[in-house]
Amino acid sequence: MKILAIVGLPGSGKTTAIEAISDLGIVVTMGDVVRDEAKRMNIEPSGRNLGEIAQQMRKKKGLGIIAKKCVDIIKKKKDDIIIIDGIRSLAEVNIFREFWKFPIIAVLVDEKKRLRRLFKRSRSDDPKNLEELKERDNRELNFGLDEVLEEADYKIYNNSTIDDIKKKTRDVVLKVIQSY
Repeated sequence: MKILAIVGLPGSGKTTAIEAISDLGIVVTMGDVVRDEAKRMNIEPSGRNLGEIAQQMRKKKGLGIIAKKCVDIIKKKKDDIIIIDGIRSLAEVNIFREFWKFPIIAVLVDEKKRLRRLFKRSRSDDPKNLEELKERDNRELNFGLDEVLEEADYKIYNNSTIDDIKKKTRDVVLKVIQSY
């Protein structure tokens, strides 16, 4: 089993990058664990609520709790390649690395482009203005995402077209799989 991660700040292009490689394996989204918790608690899955739930989960059960839940999910899978979406800290990386090699691919883009993309896609948990974006970024960076981005094994700069990010991602992931 080959497990790898695609990481980036909200609006960086992770979803588009993952779309380019989704045919290679299955995607396990860490945010789904948090969304499932919100659903269980009957709480609206807004960005702020999901952030608070994630913080509470980590505070009560440790920084790696969401990763541990994902490991349990992955162990039940039969697929050869699993792509993890939603890593937020080196603690989570270390949980995965207890079981697998776990290379990390970071998708990076400037703040203004991220904000435009988030406004366009308008998911329920997306920020509605620059202030909300900075609040969400700070929350995610406080989890330790900045360290994960810095320590990534591969970095893809997503400042051009959708086709370009898809090609770059596919090229990098195929290289990672071959050298796993």
